[in-house]
Amino acid sequence: MTRTPTKNRWRKLAFACAVSALAVGCTTNEPTSQKPPSTPSGSTTPATTPTKTEPPVDPVEAAKKEAIATYLSHWKEVEKRYADKTGKAGDLKKYAAAVAQIQVEKDAEDFHKRGLVTTGTITVGSPAAVSADINRKVPKVVLSSCLDITQWQTIHGDTGKPATMPSNRLLRYVIKATVEKWEKGWVVIQDDPQGKKC
Repeated sequence: MTRTPTKNRWRKLAFACAVSALAVGCTTNEPTSQKPPSTPSGSTTPATTPTKTEPPVDPVEAAKKEAIATYLSHWKEVEKRYADKTGKAGDLKKYAAAVAQIQVEKDAEDFHKRGLVTTGTITVGSPAAVSADINRKVPKVVLSSCLDITQWQTIHGDTGKPATMPSNRLLRYVIKATVEKWEKGWVVIQDDPQGKKC
């Protein structure tokens, strides 16, 4: 008689545990990884979002940018040439050729023969392409900019004292340049001051 209540108690406890286990199985603290429903055979696959592609590069605009970059680099080499009293600094041939290269080399040589050198920097302001012809045998870009030499000082190389310069010389003036794409890359072939302020 004493075993029956015990059996009933165990049965009730087992039943309660089973119900509890089912309930816990429905909600768990573990992260779930739900697989997307499989696509029925014969149905179409959902369209994927198209990836963004860069717009095609305009060859004319690319040529203008390269020509301007070359022109800016050219003037950095000009600075070096004038600042060195030996007249050897600056890799002019890398960014200039023809008349532009010869002109800088000759002018810098004459400059140094008078015992003069420069300090400071040249600023090429607002360089812009006036025209670009990339379909010719030698692609060409013509640039216009404002050359500012207010921070480019001429001094005597032996004393470091400022040199006397003409009072009427322009310190900010319009300059036009012709840049061509040669086998070695873009080079400045002509640089023409326009004789007017900017």
